[in-house]
Amino acid sequence: MPEISKPTRPQLTIDRAELRLVRLPLLNPFVISTGTMYDRIFPLLTLYSGAHQGYAEGVMDPLPDYLGETLPAAMALLKDLFLPMIVGKSFENPAALGKLLSPWRGHQMTKATVEMAFWDLWAKSLDLPLQTVLGGTGDAIDAGVSLGIGSIDDTLARVADHHSQGYKRIKLKIKPGHDITLVRAIREAFPDIRLSVDANACYTLADATLLRKLDDLALDYIEQPLAWDDIRDHAILQKRMKTPICLDECINSVRACRQALQTDAGRVINIKVARAGGYYTALQMHDLAAAFDVPVWCGGMLESGIGRAHNIHLSTLPNFTKPGDVSSASRYFARDIIVEKLEATDGRMAVPKGAGIGVTLDENYLTEMTLSSESFCA
Repeated sequence: MPEISKPTRPQLTIDRAELRLVRLPLLNPFVISTGTMYDRIFPLLTLYSGAHQGYAEGVMDPLPDYLGETLPAAMALLKDLFLPMIVGKSFENPAALGKLLSPWRGHQMTKATVEMAFWDLWAKSLDLPLQTVLGGTGDAIDAGVSLGIGSIDDTLARVADHHSQGYKRIKLKIKPGHDITLVRAIREAFPDIRLSVDANACYTLADATLLRKLDDLALDYIEQPLAWDDIRDHAILQKRMKTPICLDECINSVRACRQALQTDAGRVINIKVARAGGYYTALQMHDLAAAFDVPVWCGGMLESGIGRAHNIHLSTLPNFTKPGDVSSASRYFARDIIVEKLEATDGRMAVPKGAGIGVTLDENYLTEMTLSSESFCA
């Protein structure tokens, strides 16, 4: 009897990689409880395989003021460990690449930069949109907007402007001393808008009485009011409040997501691919939250068009039922590093067309904004 050969799975070889450090100035300072951002400085990674290129950007801050990762450490890890480890290697799928990165502890956002670029590369090799390989559907998603801390009058004007543009959710950054009075003024002026607040982990359980005053203001949720690495105290606070708590910073693994859902520490989950360490984990978080009947949405980190396109594709999955931070790029940058314009229309953001994330680099402008560049070959 003739021997029957087993079919072989195609593999994708990473021929080379290019790592840039890019600086994009913000049109306006973005103020949150932990500080003020004036520009976005980020690693931009391109992976090459044959005629295809996969893109992703890192979202870690220069200093550890969101999570523990920092930009200098990320650049060092990418240059000294992750990129030399994958260039010249072949992978059947993104999970296979992710397995290679998984033994290294922490540094989720750095790992995600590599994994997300490979997802884009892999989708392009299949000639499929990223949303298709992730399991998403639809041509557009609801867009929300996040407003940094400002005076009451300034915030009222910005809310009015974005409400007139049709944004489906408006989120206000808050901090101690800049919370109840501000939110009450917005709610009184706009009684019918979908409104939420984000504390970026600047309160404690000692502030529970103050935070309970938000229950009277018809908020969609309050995001990460307590410590960035806490789940237990959020569960205690949620029992004392009617307003749903949305967890962000502390959901950095499937285990943390499961523990939060099991203890009712959060009734909404903010999924950021970078914070999760990549799509593989983000997809598990999405499915786990759906099993608990808890809605999710996609958080933003003031990304350029590369990261914004990734977020849009992720947001097409079925349990992303709340508007995410996918507002128009022109709110943040005078010019983006991609050719396509990612702009919301009547509160809806179109999913970029084409294979992968569906956007292309504006090479000339990118060169102007590049602080450094390094190539890695097999």
